[in-house]
Amino acid sequence: MRSDVIHTLLVANRGEIACRIFRTCRDLGITSVAVYSDADADALHVREADLAVRLPGAAPADTYLRGDLVVAAARAAGADAVHPGYGFLSENAAFAAAVQDAGLVWVGPPVKAIELMASKTRAKELMAGAGVPLLAPVDPATAGPDDLPLLLKAAAGGGGRGMRIVREPDALPGELLAAAAEAASAFGDGEVFAEPYVERGRHVEVQVMADAHGTVWALGTRDCSLQRRHQKVIEEAPAPGLDNGLRTRLHEAAVAAARAVDYRGAGTVEFLVSAEGRPYFLEMNTRLQVEHPVTEAVFGLDLVALQLRVAEGAPLPSPEPPQPSGHAVEARLYAEDPARDWQPQTGALLTLELPEGPGLRLDTGYTGGDTIGVHYDPMIAKVIARAPTRTEAVRLLARALERARVHGPVTNRDLLVRSLRHPDFAAARLDTGFYDRHLADLTAPGAGRDPATAALAATLAEAVRNTQAAGGAEAVRNTEAVRGAEAARGAEAVRGASAGSPVPARFGAWRNVTSQPQRKRYRSEPDGTEHEVAYRTPRTGIPEPHETPGTRVLTATPDRVTLEVDGVTRNFAITAHADRVHVDATDAAYTFTALPRFTDPAAHTAPGSLLAPMPGTVVRIAEGLAAGVTVEAGQPLIWLEAMKMEHRILAPASGTLTALHAAPGHQVEVGALLAVVQEGPAATPVPVPVPEETA
Repeated sequence: MRSDVIHTLLVANRGEIACRIFRTCRDLGITSVAVYSDADADALHVREADLAVRLPGAAPADTYLRGDLVVAAARAAGADAVHPGYGFLSENAAFAAAVQDAGLVWVGPPVKAIELMASKTRAKELMAGAGVPLLAPVDPATAGPDDLPLLLKAAAGGGGRGMRIVREPDALPGELLAAAAEAASAFGDGEVFAEPYVERGRHVEVQVMADAHGTVWALGTRDCSLQRRHQKVIEEAPAPGLDNGLRTRLHEAAVAAARAVDYRGAGTVEFLVSAEGRPYFLEMNTRLQVEHPVTEAVFGLDLVALQLRVAEGAPLPSPEPPQPSGHAVEARLYAEDPARDWQPQTGALLTLELPEGPGLRLDTGYTGGDTIGVHYDPMIAKVIARAPTRTEAVRLLARALERARVHGPVTNRDLLVRSLRHPDFAAARLDTGFYDRHLADLTAPGAGRDPATAALAATLAEAVRNTQAAGGAEAVRNTEAVRGAEAARGAEAVRGASAGSPVPARFGAWRNVTSQPQRKRYRSEPDGTEHEVAYRTPRTGIPEPHETPGTRVLTATPDRVTLEVDGVTRNFAITAHADRVHVDATDAAYTFTALPRFTDPAAHTAPGSLLAPMPGTVVRIAEGLAAGVTVEAGQPLIWLEAMKMEHRILAPASGTLTALHAAPGHQVEVGALLAVVQEGPAATPVPVPVPEETA
């Protein structure tokens, strides 16, 4: 059996997965090599690697998806192996072959296994022969009302791209065209297939690890049912609520699937489990999964280390996997706004701090001070908690997220905390429709939050900061006055001062007058609620709330305020960045934008203005859209692509389009004016092209 000892490993990826693989490289004494686009020149994975090679350009198609450039980078850095991570080229058989043709070790499954599993339609045929349970396929061309609902899926892809749920017969032709167009754009293959859509189904998967010596491990189950846009948000291991018979059946089916393609390395076999407990094969991911840490946590393994071991030709440590212990839950922290159709967010990540402690793990590709750009997936980090029981693990993870300090773009942090504490999640009533049913409640202004008191803490901290700054400036002015007087009086005056006749000087930060009540206005982000705080600074110099009964200031500094509110002491950490103020309490986090005392009329936009919700590229506009045409409220007018997702810009009201500034190919910044709709009776609406936003 061939043995290839790996000394230098290039990771053909970026962000958190590259950083995670480098961590194992350090543990094993392997030199790590990063590749990076121009947009990632200062990224964490570049800083953490031993060596790094530039891939000129910014877009994935020009950089991380260029297999020829990645292979050339490996050669230039003297690497002897390539790990693909997940996404990008990780399931590209041609890339795997090119790596091996270059004489490098491929840390992944055999090329043939990737090819067999690359097409979901071919994979299902193969799995049927191996006895793996399947959903019966449906021919979209002959599908009727009795076949609905249907799930349309791209044969060559994943991650929710090209996926559509069809519930009405009339919608099927258009959705087929939309799914095919999206699949062709995302994967270069427009093949789409259909299968019955299982209502209230659970997404359950089995981690497998196989070597070249005939050993295949089934490393338990994971539940990944909490998804948005068919992409996972919260995952856990083991999948709760499965009886022993179902677990055994899933393990056996996963091993059979791996053996059917002579699999080696780490892979995941995904199943849909119906409400009645019947499992159906979905697909096999021939790579490491994003959610692999929960399996590592309960089995006490390093799956990347095992991947490297298998790639070197060594057998797995034993014929049977270790026994699992405890429960682990992972939450994906995204820069996105769940309340606004999951819009991805960009900008400077000013602070990223999560509590440390037993059972907690943070996998991330960012640190405070990094920038979240428009070119890549908006995932900031994965936070993992492990404990002896599911209840303890969920509680630990929710509290860790709640205590985190995440300053910068809007994130889904509050959604994650509320999801983990939702009664359905606590009771393990899980299915892929969780967010369809609960999103409105999970993103509504939260019970237990107190933004008014947080705004008060921000105001008091600012008042202290301003007073100290004013005092410092006054001290400087007094010092300069003393120096001027000394210079004017000459050396004799100086000698006199030193002999016991000092020149009078006044130092100090406080004016001996009682301050009148002051008011400060904030806008809470991202919901836009405004708060006005009244305070005064008495002769003591310590600001105090005005018109806020039941609240007493215990301490106040520029970055920390302690209040007694109705007899309960509460602590607030305050961080100011320009006009943004971040307030971290013990039970919640708040972001405010300081507002001027008087509104600037120039800040208003015309009614009906359509503004870009994020920086991105205009990929298309509605057919026939031009100034003067009529539109209907809610009608998609402009499609904007940013951060691997496509977003629709909808008409805010029925009326006439009076201005159109967007055109396909235009790069736009957040807040850019795209079009203006003047409200009024609509006549013939603009026809709308079939494609919708991507998943």
